[in-house]
Amino acid sequence: KSDPTKRGVIFRGAGGHFCAGGDIKDMASARAVAMSGESDSDPYFDLNRIFGKMIMAVNDLPQVVVAVLEGAVLGGGFGLACVSDIAICHADAKFGMPETTLGIVPAQIAPFVVDRIGLTQARRLSLMAERFGGQAALEMGLVHYIESSEEAITNRLTDVCNRVRQCAPGANAITKRILLDVGTVPTNDLLDRAAEEFSAAVQGPEGMEGTMAFIEKRKPNWASEA
Repeated sequence: KSDPTKRGVIFRGAGGHFCAGGDIKDMASARAVAMSGESDSDPYFDLNRIFGKMIMAVNDLPQVVVAVLEGAVLGGGFGLACVSDIAICHADAKFGMPETTLGIVPAQIAPFVVDRIGLTQARRLSLMAERFGGQAALEMGLVHYIESSEEAITNRLTDVCNRVRQCAPGANAITKRILLDVGTVPTNDLLDRAAEEFSAAVQGPEGMEGTMAFIEKRKPNWASEA
């Protein structure tokens, strides 16, 4: 998380699928622990909350988070897609929140889904457990790019990574933090802090290098990195 040499993080599944959600076997294991009475805590709570902490950690990463969404993007996988900064999906990907069809709730992903696509869409999708494809995901703002082939996805991912490399990593991290604080920090306080961040950035090494590169009509040093 704190490694300044890492500019971004790419999340991608395997076997043609991104993530089909929680493992029912894990829930069965939690049930066994609960029935045994061996734990002082609630194993269902612990299982669910661990995922919440993981998705929060991804959301808070200072690096640019890119998600490549193919095949099943369901449940927890849907939530993980919602905390990406840039989402690329295959047109045939299948999105959904099937929790309520199993008699459970999308507990840990709900805040991130609402933040991503809005309350009205989150209500519709979660309360009907509706499945939808890549085009609908693009239209509702869940993803940013939709591609129809593996080659097109690879090309788009390469282009996205190249574009991220044109941006100063420190400036990206600060910008991301400001954006994530919108709506949770009082606007006046956020603008005060943003002005402080701006001042520090202008006078810092990235700001000095970036403005000098602009004057000298060359790329800044971070843009030349592979």
